[in-house]
Amino acid sequence: MANYPFATIEPNIGIVPVPDPRLSILADVVKSSDGLQNLPPIVPATVQFVDIAGLVKGAAEGEGLGNKFLSHIREVSIIAHVVRAFEDADIIKEGSVDPKSDYRIIETELMLADLQSVQNMQNRIRRDASVDEKSTLEKLTKALSDGVPAQDTSLTEKEAVIARQWFLLSAKKELIVLNVSEEDYTKENIELIVSKYTSILVIPEEKMVVICAKIEAELAELSEEEQKEYLKDLGVSESGLERLIKKAYQTLGLISFLTAGEKEVRAWTIRLGETSLMASGTIHTDFMQKFIKAEVVSFDDFVQNNGWKGSREKGKARFEGKDYIMKDGDVVEFKIGA
Repeated sequence: MANYPFATIEPNIGIVPVPDPRLSILADVVKSSDGLQNLPPIVPATVQFVDIAGLVKGAAEGEGLGNKFLSHIREVSIIAHVVRAFEDADIIKEGSVDPKSDYRIIETELMLADLQSVQNMQNRIRRDASVDEKSTLEKLTKALSDGVPAQDTSLTEKEAVIARQWFLLSAKKELIVLNVSEEDYTKENIELIVSKYTSILVIPEEKMVVICAKIEAELAELSEEEQKEYLKDLGVSESGLERLIKKAYQTLGLISFLTAGEKEVRAWTIRLGETSLMASGTIHTDFMQKFIKAEVVSFDDFVQNNGWKGSREKGKARFEGKDYIMKDGDVVEFKIGA
């Protein structure tokens, strides 16, 4: 970070563990039930954050380093717009007027880039396009020209499938990250700030996360215990980063299933609604071909019955086939053939 425009040229990438207190509880259970001397290794799920420099007006036409940054955005699953929600005359912001205009500039540039992509596709596949492709392109062209992002364009189910293949920028899910001052970072103020910016940005409350970047930077320098004390003094139960990860998980429709044994206790990320067969492939692609069944215990039952042995004895462990819909917090052992 630096106090001048375009301090970030190449994206900064950070791999962050997903906070999940269930893992340490499972590790204790496995140690006790299996008679281990030490806790098994804990492997949390992770989220990859890509810090991409801010866009300025005209980015779609190459202003600033726009085209390069737009290509980086195309590769992510969800966009988190970091919007300044504090006053500081000493911090330079290229082209900045206020939080609303900052957000609208980015939104507009993403739509302009999409409009250019859609028009290029129309020219390229004019003769060979199917009826559905043509109707999809026409609808998207009109919507984007009218200032409507791809994700809000009215498409049929078939057209939506076609549009997804084009990876349009304004079709991506998004979150608004409100970066506030240290003084405003209290539980009471956070609720007021979300309410205020819901109105200003005309964005639903569930799309917003409040953080204080300065506090997050300070937390990163502390141990886990020191972080807890610091947050307690602030009157908040979890860091802004933790809340951002949870919100991103919810928005993307992600859940975690768990594996627990003496080798490791681990969280695995899958999409809500995925089957046990698909979940097994998250561990290893070969598992899907050799899948026999999955032994499943809910997290609460696993803990209450002190691990696999107790859960089996109490009838809480059950075998599920390949069509079983996974639930968040399922503790699983996959039975795989030779």
